[in-house]
Amino acid sequence: MAFDGIVTKAICSELSNLSGARVDKIFQPNKNTINIGLYINGKNYLLNICIDATNCRINLSTHSSLNPQVAPNFCMVLRKNLLGLHLKSIFTIDLERVVIMEFEGFDDVDDVISKKLIIELMGKHSNIILLDEQQIIIDSLRHIKQNTEEFRELLPHTRYTFPKTEKSNLLELTSFESFYSLLCKTSENISIPELISSTFNGISKSFIEDIIENIEEISNLNRQEILKKIYEYICNIIASLDTSYLSFKVIDKENSNKQDYYLINTSPSQNKPYSLNFFIDDFYYEKEKTSAFKNERNTLLKYILNVLKKYSKRLSNIEEKLKECENMELYRIYGELITANLYQFDNMEKQKEITVFNYYNNENITIPLDSRYNLNTNAKHYFKKYNKLKNALEIVGKQKEDTEKELDYLQSVVYELENTSSIEEIYEIFDEISESSIFQDLGNKNKVSIKNLKKSKLTKNKNVSFNPIKYIIDGYTVLVGRNNKENDYLTLKYAHKFDIWFHTKDFHGSHTILQLKNINDLNNISDTLISKVAKLTVMHSKAKNSSNVPVDYCQVRYVKKPSGSKPGMVIYTNYKTIYI
Repeated sequence: MAFDGIVTKAICSELSNLSGARVDKIFQPNKNTINIGLYINGKNYLLNICIDATNCRINLSTHSSLNPQVAPNFCMVLRKNLLGLHLKSIFTIDLERVVIMEFEGFDDVDDVISKKLIIELMGKHSNIILLDEQQIIIDSLRHIKQNTEEFRELLPHTRYTFPKTEKSNLLELTSFESFYSLLCKTSENISIPELISSTFNGISKSFIEDIIENIEEISNLNRQEILKKIYEYICNIIASLDTSYLSFKVIDKENSNKQDYYLINTSPSQNKPYSLNFFIDDFYYEKEKTSAFKNERNTLLKYILNVLKKYSKRLSNIEEKLKECENMELYRIYGELITANLYQFDNMEKQKEITVFNYYNNENITIPLDSRYNLNTNAKHYFKKYNKLKNALEIVGKQKEDTEKELDYLQSVVYELENTSSIEEIYEIFDEISESSIFQDLGNKNKVSIKNLKKSKLTKNKNVSFNPIKYIIDGYTVLVGRNNKENDYLTLKYAHKFDIWFHTKDFHGSHTILQLKNINDLNNISDTLISKVAKLTVMHSKAKNSSNVPVDYCQVRYVKKPSGSKPGMVIYTNYKTIYI
């Protein structure tokens, strides 16, 4: 369900237990989030306020986040006005998605001061506003000018007004009849969830949909009976808002891989202090983590695919040039035959073609000519074209070899990126490709999003922190690299020379190392173990869905990296091949 008025009121009911807490820290990790550190009864709590359009919420959090080295302006304003004050109260009005936090304290001359923090959790119109004692806005996270009548003006030094709504307040109703009569004013063609959410303030459509899904024998009920069940459910939830009889239930949405939640009644023995807050914290943390992972991966993948497309086009142009070079010997023969037969023709006569005897195959041949020039000049043009194509063949041939290597490397990066499972792996791939000349402008475009990432770099020290995938097969440890740089480090630096190296032949994939305890283990390696490790190698390759895949394996001592080659690229000798 959405973070609607009912959820907001339930969360604030738990947060009211923090009344009296002292504000000792304030951070702003990003443009949509404010974190307030609260201290009470010897414990520290972190209050997370997020006004992201899709994930707006307020809750206690246990998940730390990276903070900028220089605090943004609004964060500095909050620190100036709230640090050292105590939380007097936190509450909502009716089922509005507006949270009011009142703070009290003393100034430098021991005069009582009070401030209010208003958190409006209204989707894309969400905001955080700091007020003084006279309801005057000190500052807000988002400044809004009143350019239309639909929006209030939210600017410093203006008076704050609460958002207005034309919807009805469910808390004012005393019976189902009054509830039903309000709904009857709207056309019955509207679905029940949409009808209720558009009539009453603070109730989301998804919440009503979840209630309907859990009504028993709903097919036997008419519309009025369904509405009565919904009303009773909502009333039970509202009656439990100030108790510990509420919890969230996680549900899997049909036809999608997404999860959702909704409020249910439960026994207090099942709940822990701030259980609703910490559920919201974990739920949205995982949701944002998954979303951030997909966004980062898709952004980087899109860029790499664009570079791949550019190099594919370059290879196509090279192939055309090479195809043109196929005729260079014919141009040389044309030049020789024209020169050899000049005595037969009037050199000054301009012709479109001549037919002469070809002493290379003992047949007559017709040579096309440029009628603007004489025979001697045409011969020079053919020799010049031959020499040009001869030189181009050598250069273009080298260009083709280099371009094919670049394409092979790019395809290996695409494979890595498509098989990542965490945002840290994406950052490692970014570090890898940002060092390549292929991605010259990548750092300027994307470095901002990962500038705060801290991780250990791979060095020659075998005790350095790196994280290959680890398996235990028949008592032996098998390590699998997750990207090209880790493949290089795993094979060329980490593995012992007598360990066994595996890689799929002609398919992009990870380097796989079968670690041996000592060199004498080479004689104890069974064909069954080799087959199991080879299957694992195929599983971590682009050929994982193929059959009869060749896998090469050899001792690590026979694996070398050519000077100047791309990450992950190696050559090897003394190998054997097994088909999986």
